[in-house]
Amino acid sequence: MHLTWGFPAFLTTAEFVTLLLLAVFVVLILIIGWRKWWASRIPPAELERRRRSHLSEHGKMGDATLLEIRGSLVIYSYDVRGIEYIASQDVSGLEQALPEDPDAAGPVLVKYDARNPANSIVLAEEWSGIRKGVGGIKS
Repeated sequence: MHLTWGFPAFLTTAEFVTLLLLAVFVVLILIIGWRKWWASRIPPAELERRRRSHLSEHGKMGDATLLEIRGSLVIYSYDVRGIEYIASQDVSGLEQALPEDPDAAGPVLVKYDARNPANSIVLAEEWSGIRKGVGGIKS
């Protein structure tokens, strides 16, 4: 095999560049596939815990209204830049921080993602937007 300018003699420069770009594309697809596969191995409960933790640390805080509690589902509403959001949060495992009165309604705090205000929480492991006095917080 005879090399010309670092390329095998049977490949033109255009063919070599095409093969090189194809190899880079295949490597990128493999990396993306591996990352998606790796992320899919994380259980949904852990993904939700991470979401709550991220919003607890980095979310913007605002006022909200607790509308209803159905078992471990908390339904609340809040406004961000003039848009009203009605959201729910599954607080399984965090029930001890819920009001004793399941019919409790009233003001609470919300933390939301400034880039996606629909992504919000009122309760996390390290933060609670449910104020004492809203239906009486459980001890």
